[in-house]
Amino acid sequence: MSRIVIAEDEEFMREELEYLLSGAGYETVSLNHFSDTASEILANNPDLVLLDINLPGQTGFEVCRFIRRKSLVPVLVLTSRDNMKDELHALGLGADEYLPKPCHRDRLLARIANLLRRYKDKEHFLEVPGIRLDLNTYTIYTNQTSYVLPENQGKIVEQLLSPLGRIVSKEELFQTLWGTSEYVDENALQVNMTRLKKTLERLALNYRIVTVRGTGYFIEQKQEDPHAEETASLLL
Repeated sequence: MSRIVIAEDEEFMREELEYLLSGAGYETVSLNHFSDTASEILANNPDLVLLDINLPGQTGFEVCRFIRRKSLVPVLVLTSRDNMKDELHALGLGADEYLPKPCHRDRLLARIANLLRRYKDKEHFLEVPGIRLDLNTYTIYTNQTSYVLPENQGKIVEQLLSPLGRIVSKEELFQTLWGTSEYVDENALQVNMTRLKKTLERLALNYRIVTVRGTGYFIEQKQEDPHAEETASLLL
């Protein structure tokens, strides 16, 4: 059952949406407090977000921006602000759909079903903002292109994105690539890692692989400073 988080501060509208979506077979989670809306939405691990713009605290625009930096979950903006400027702004921030209120129930349900259908295969993907990795083929999808990674590079990326920012030890990578951490020449791992770094650069991704000396690797978004050190200052 798909879970839909409803970020709507008007109680009557929130209850109407709960009734409609529950009747259509969806699990609903409605927010009642809006002090940290974006974080609360993501904490509920939604399959789709219904988002109003006129929220107390963080505006819907701010929430949408935050969500898109952290997740590729579909965001459907449902708002009484029916003007082109707001619609283009929301879509520019990463919203997937923009519907003005009042909206016919069948239209809303159709848009929700369409968005969920587009993302139904997400269990076969690892996703971070700007990257989707197909775990079956190790095809990496970016905003501009797609590229089939060699198997070893694909396995490394899978580990580095699970989750993003986690330090993956050399021993884990040995097990992933060769099924053992014994009698493996560390240079073989280094060769694969060097090739992967070149691949990420060629794809112009806004991510880099960081070496943690004596421990392993993690992947992070690039810093604005082009002279930032590539090697972390963690020493064991």
